[in-house]
Amino acid sequence: MPLRHLATGLAFLCAGLASTPAAEAQAGSAAADADTDPGTIIHAGRLLAVPGAGVAEERSILIRKGRIVAIEDGYTTGGDDWRGAQIVDLTDHFVLPGLIDAHVHITGELGPRQKLDRVEMSDARTAMRAWAYADRTLTAGFTTIRDVGANAEAVFALRDAIAAGEVTGPRILSAGSTISATGGHGDVHGYRDDILHLMEDSSNCDGADDCRRAVRRQIKRGSDLIKITATGGVLSETAAGTGQQMFDDEMTAVVETAHALGRKVAAHAHDAAGIKAALRAGVDSIEHGTFLDDEAIALFRETGAYLVPTVLAGVTVSEMAQAPGSFMAAPVAEKAIRVGPALMKMLARAHEAGVRIAFGTDTGVSPHGQNARELVLMVEAGMPAEAVLRTATVDAAALLGVDDTVGTIEPGKAADIVAVAGDPLSDMTAMRTMAFVMRDGRVHRR
Repeated sequence: MPLRHLATGLAFLCAGLASTPAAEAQAGSAAADADTDPGTIIHAGRLLAVPGAGVAEERSILIRKGRIVAIEDGYTTGGDDWRGAQIVDLTDHFVLPGLIDAHVHITGELGPRQKLDRVEMSDARTAMRAWAYADRTLTAGFTTIRDVGANAEAVFALRDAIAAGEVTGPRILSAGSTISATGGHGDVHGYRDDILHLMEDSSNCDGADDCRRAVRRQIKRGSDLIKITATGGVLSETAAGTGQQMFDDEMTAVVETAHALGRKVAAHAHDAAGIKAALRAGVDSIEHGTFLDDEAIALFRETGAYLVPTVLAGVTVSEMAQAPGSFMAAPVAEKAIRVGPALMKMLARAHEAGVRIAFGTDTGVSPHGQNARELVLMVEAGMPAEAVLRTATVDAAALLGVDDTVGTIEPGKAADIVAVAGDPLSDMTAMRTMAFVMRDGRVHRR
């Protein structure tokens, strides 16, 4: 039988099966279930519904179809309209919005095999491993993440599968591939020349016009935002330092093009000159910000850009670089030892100066699932506990542009809710062990 006739026959067969009474009844039943969802009611002993606005005692959160319907005083059962609702008893817990990490690399994890993995693992295998990382991230209480540089095919597939409800994981906004100057941080280093040639990415750009092309190319591929590397970085295997690498006109071209196409821009930047050039170009956030100075702080306040401090990454690479038998190449280790401790001092200075701060860890440098360690480090750097929790909820949601959906526990928003057994306002280490995680009304950990 010709293949075209076989294909036609299969199409008619599938259409017939799809329209059987059993299939129609099943579809009708699913629709009815959605319409008659009995809902879920969480009894919260202590509730930080809007971090920064204080804690309430003994509240009930009423949830239906993945959304928060109401918050009521006391422990209610909802009355007749909520007959059959599932009651979740968190009366002995501290309840708060699902956490948001604005700086993650979900498709990889720093370690001695990282270089080999890039040439040995397929995009499909990378996506499957990223799914495991995503599950760990959600279990840790992070219901939304912003991926700022990854294997684009793998991360887009994972993002879309999670959004479709096909696999579990946090809500993902992804930059896809990082936009970098050729040879800069974000480009590929450390391989022989013919392998480097095979691994070249269309996201590299040189000159303003080429950088406009790179932005358009990334958005065409499906990027939710644009990430650039304004300066050198710790983990690029080259002795190029952490100074400015993209020129001012290149960054301006990136920002103008991205904003014209409705995308925000995140800029990796360590040294002060690169931070200031990126802020003048109009970026929406500075990632790391290690060596900011007074002029950079003034620009942050003038532009309203966010700082995403990633203190955990600095601590992690410093620890790795100084470990006996470290796998890090010499240029990487030197930068790690210099940058790591500086991040803690920078965060204290930025917070005191009133810079807008959004939570981000650079997880993928640190192990996936340990994101909450950043919260502890931020308190150690001198930030008040509730202000720290606000950076990982209200402020991160605003930076990502999803504050109409997540970031607080309020009627109409997605039911992204987590709970811990201790009191993070007095001991932030409580956030490292989640007792309960819900995303879009579905319980992931209990």
